[in-house]
Amino acid sequence: GTSDGLKRGLEVTDLKKPIQVPVGKATLGRIMNVLGEPIDMKGDLTEEDGSAVEVSSIHRPAPSYEDQSNSQELLETGIKVIDLMCPFAKGGKVGLFGGAGVGKTVNMMELIRNIAAEHSGYSVFAGVGERTREGNDFYHEMTDSNVIDKVALVYGQMNEPPGNRLRVALTGLTMAEKFRDEGRDVLLFIDNIYRYTLAGTEVSALLGRMPSAVGLSAN
Repeated sequence: GTSDGLKRGLEVTDLKKPIQVPVGKATLGRIMNVLGEPIDMKGDLTEEDGSAVEVSSIHRPAPSYEDQSNSQELLETGIKVIDLMCPFAKGGKVGLFGGAGVGKTVNMMELIRNIAAEHSGYSVFAGVGERTREGNDFYHEMTDSNVIDKVALVYGQMNEPPGNRLRVALTGLTMAEKFRDEGRDVLLFIDNIYRYTLAGTEVSALLGRMPSAVGLSAN
C-alpha cells in the first residue's frame, strides 16, 4: 500500500500472512490497488448477495506440469489481421510491442470487447507503472465501450512505491487465475513489462543489492 507517513523506527505489526486480494465476479468493473482495495470510490467489494468476497494469496505455487493445459486450440480474437498473421494460442503468452500512439491500447480494448461478446470471457488489466492519466482514460474508454463489467482493473501507478509496482502484476495474475479455475476464457493484460522490470531494479537497489541496467534484477 501507500508508504505515506512511514519513517525509520516506526512500530509495525507482522500479520504473518502474504498479501490477500479479492477474486471472483465482485472484482469486475472495479478499479483496485495492489492490495485489492477499491480505489474507484464505489464502496467496498461485495458479492451479489451481499456476502464477503473470496480472497486469495498472491504467492501461490505454480500448477504442476501435469495440471497445465496442453490444448492446441486457437483463440479467435475477431481481429482479422491477428487471427491470420499472428494467431493466439489458448493458454499462451503474447507480447504486444510498439511505439507510443500506434494503437496498443485500442487493440487491448478490442480484445477485451471480443472476448466478452464472443466467448463470454473476462479480462484482467494490470497497470504496472501506468500514468494516472492513462489509467483514467482506459477506465472511461472501457465504460464508453460497454465492456467495463467484463474487466477487472488493477493499478500500481507511476507515483507509487516500487514495491507496489513490482507486486501489482501478481495481484492481477491472482484474479485472472480465479476465472481460469472456473473454466472461463480469461485474458490477462500487463502494461507494461518494462516498468515491471524497472520496479524490480529499484527494489534491488533499495535492498542494497547490485541494480541491473538491463534484464532481470537480483531479487
